[in-house]
Amino acid sequence: MTGTPQVYVYDAVRTPFARFGGAFAETRPDDLAAATLRAVVDRTGLDPAAIDEVVLGNANGAGEENRNVARMAALLADLPVTVPGTTVNRLCGSSLDAAMIGSRTIETGDADIVLTGGVESMTRAPWVLPKPSRAYPAGNTELVSTTLGWRLVNPAMPKEWTASLGESNEQLCEIHGVSRERQDEFAARSHRLAHAAWEAGFYNDLVIGVPGTDLARDEGIRPDSTTQALAGLRPSFRKNGTITAGNASPLSDGASAVLLGSAAAADRIGRDPLVRIAARGTHAVEPHRFGYAPVEAAEKALARAGISWSDVGAVELNEAFAVQSLICLDAWKVDPEIVNTKGGAIALGHPLGASGGRLLGTLAAALRADGHRWGVAAICIGVGQGLAVVLENEETV
Repeated sequence: MTGTPQVYVYDAVRTPFARFGGAFAETRPDDLAAATLRAVVDRTGLDPAAIDEVVLGNANGAGEENRNVARMAALLADLPVTVPGTTVNRLCGSSLDAAMIGSRTIETGDADIVLTGGVESMTRAPWVLPKPSRAYPAGNTELVSTTLGWRLVNPAMPKEWTASLGESNEQLCEIHGVSRERQDEFAARSHRLAHAAWEAGFYNDLVIGVPGTDLARDEGIRPDSTTQALAGLRPSFRKNGTITAGNASPLSDGASAVLLGSAAAADRIGRDPLVRIAARGTHAVEPHRFGYAPVEAAEKALARAGISWSDVGAVELNEAFAVQSLICLDAWKVDPEIVNTKGGAIALGHPLGASGGRLLGTLAAALRADGHRWGVAAICIGVGQGLAVVLENEETV
């Protein structure tokens, strides 16, 4: 009787992340996703017919990425029509969930090579018009934006659960006592480290261009950002609040792809694996406390990997808001200097369905570049969920 197959990350790429209304405003999300899938195939030399499954994450699904964007992107990337695809929606955690699903598929023996990732165009997210229950309503009907947050809310939901993302994090700020200054310092650090990582060439092999565009780097990075400058911004959600446009992640467009395979897949992929997926963790909390959900998700993943925070050399935590990121770091009691050392979502951007793939790709590359054995990727998710994945760099063993 053989043991459970081990699952490895063989490659990871992403597009640059563009600002809302920026460089990718005229680029469809299925084309963004197709660019990353094609890049993985071209970079590895993998016979695309060897791909058992494409699993992509997407948080919206109401616009041009509708009708199963994973399948559409695979076809647009010229993968064989025999390669199936499925789309996952766990909101901000969608592409991390896609990788988790892909890894389980390989572990069960149902697949040997799975191409995962995710995509989001928040710029091109449509307005939707609810259908009337009866023909020819006499009154006006309101269009609903699908860009971000709650929409078409079920009235049976408790009102406190459906607070805006920003208001929910202002509440967390009150509960945990995180100062505006700490948030602005964290945000300025994100920009500084992201710029430094680009200048050092760290992202050169992780980020690919998108046909028809000329964006080469993440569009939202502000290398001159300082705590003092951020302190001058007005609160976005409360008159006397602490969350601003400067210490929260921006609306963004982009795509990511992560190639997973078993140990036996190395010959067909044509390269050695980068890191091993050692464990996964999921957790849920009250919907308006979503920013805290990664705390327990990561604890579960660490326990399943058989390690503790003292073993971890690198952490990639999605910076949805500076306040929720700091709350997670405080709860983990982890050294903040090992967290998001190549910049985070406040600087790089947060295209919802693509961010989990970015976390995995960055973490895998950081573990290899900096010689750490263990790393954790974690993300908070609207409506009260969190995900985490533990990676192992076996080169250090």
